[in-house]
Amino acid sequence: MLSQRNQAGAFVLLASCALFSAMGRAAPAEQGRGQVNMHGAIIDTACAIAAGSRDQTIDMETVPLGQMMRDGRGITKTFSIELVNCVVERPGNKPDWKFFQVTFDGHADGTLFGVQGEARGVALKIDDSNGNVVIPGEPLAQESVTPGNRVLKYSMTLMPNHQPLKAGAYFSTVRFKLDYF
Repeated sequence: MLSQRNQAGAFVLLASCALFSAMGRAAPAEQGRGQVNMHGAIIDTACAIAAGSRDQTIDMETVPLGQMMRDGRGITKTFSIELVNCVVERPGNKPDWKFFQVTFDGHADGTLFGVQGEARGVALKIDDSNGNVVIPGEPLAQESVTPGNRVLKYSMTLMPNHQPLKAGAYFSTVRFKLDYF
């Protein structure tokens, strides 16, 4: 016969075995299962912005200080905003979409986009594909809404901002929005 102490130990041992056995049987039921999370939005605009265009990171690479002084500018990188599923018609007796304007916004450094970090004396210049300079917070010329998909192309150039140049890492965040009317 087992003493009270041994009975308690045996009970814990049996309970543990039962728990591990139950867990072992539960595992196959969880195999082959997964989960997909999603999100989306229904918008009242002429176009949607393609997922790859919403959040972009542009590596402006490393530029020698001497190149900035010699060339009066740094490297230029291109980027684009893809508009998808554009429609002209609006439901509910609302006027059709005719035009849109793009506005870029961020830390302004005069007519350029300012940078943060250790580097000094530089800012970012953005141009559209027609050569129009983007000024922070000011909308670009209006463009016509056309059905289907469309790619808006831009270039970004590291420029001196007429302050003393200082080497170092830098970064910036530039936001964009599209207004339809």
